Amino acid sequence: MLKIGIIGCGGIANGKHMPSLKKVKEAKMVAFCDVIEERAIKAKEEFGDEDSKVYTDYRELLKDSDIDVVHICTPNSSHAEISIDAMEADKHVMCEKPMAKNSKEGRAMLEASKKTGKKLTIGYQNRFRKDSKFLYEACKDDELGEIYLGKAKAIRRRAVPTWGVFLDEEAQGGGPLIDIGTHALDLTLWMMDNYDLKYVVGNTYHKLSQTKNAANAWGPWDPKKFTVEDSAFGFITMENGATIILESSWALNSLNTGEAKTSLCGTKGGADMEDGLRINGEERGSLYDKKIQLDADGVDFYDGKGDDPAYEEAKSWIECILEDKEPVVKPEQALVVTEILEAIYESAKNGEPVMIKKQCECCK
Repeated sequence: MLKIGIIGCGGIANGKHMPSLKKVKEAKMVAFCDVIEERAIKAKEEFGDEDSKVYTDYRELLKDSDIDVVHICTPNSSHAEISIDAMEADKHVMCEKPMAKNSKEGRAMLEASKKTGKKLTIGYQNRFRKDSKFLYEACKDDELGEIYLGKAKAIRRRAVPTWGVFLDEEAQGGGPLIDIGTHALDLTLWMMDNYDLKYVVGNTYHKLSQTKNAANAWGPWDPKKFTVEDSAFGFITMENGATIILESSWALNSLNTGEAKTSLCGTKGGADMEDGLRINGEERGSLYDKKIQLDADGVDFYDGKGDDPAYEEAKSWIECILEDKEPVVKPEQALVVTEILEAIYESAKNGEPVMIKKQCECCK
């Protein structure tokens, strides 16, 4: 039984991490930390027991030698500091995405993991969806051939998160690109199994962020507090010549929306997640496309349609610690995602392509 400490008891902890960990029989949440004590107390009441501890300072939580693992669910600006402190305190770390605000912090996290021998993973739960796992295996089996074009899509028409620090550039490091674009990019890189970057071109926009009384899924935003971009787009060229196009927005006048989706084009075939999972190709001189049915037909008392990627992520993470295996989401891969996000912001700011230094072999 692994003992878990939760650092940050806000939205992502309550919506994803704690409910998922509660279902994993080999894990037990024994400590809850938040700078707002009431949130930590509420988390203990719902996901802990009478012996669970409550903290307002994560450093005090890390002093508890009984805790094996921590889940970090805090704003992006604190991911690196808390993760490094936790690994140095002999804890394995699950850090919510993105890995860090920038690549320097991400590399420091990776170095801490290697130095301490503690496991580190990042919360990219979309890898655990049924469609993602199916497509990953198809790519792994070379069914698409050489994949030379990937499209990463995270587009909302009007769904700007107006709570917490989502609109605060200092705390988050960015807006939709670092929030939801990161998921689509992670999926695309993972499918392509290509992490060797060459250069990045990007643009960010503040076009709709200053709209007053805007229609929005979570109510109107305050333009004065909207300091991050409302849209960001990137063009990524890999060392082998492959191209990735990244689209991300919280507010865009488009009906072509969708989150954490990827489209792939290879020499043998292609695939996309635009309308379920579709695979296309050529066979015996004819073109074909097929829609993959991922759920079996139901039977009495069980419909066979369960798909809980957050639980699958938590279960896989706990198993990798208990069985001493590599996590599905490797920190080296998450670092490349962060490098690309950082490069898009830099390119947008400077109006020039950003060349990416090749990683050494130990960082791949």
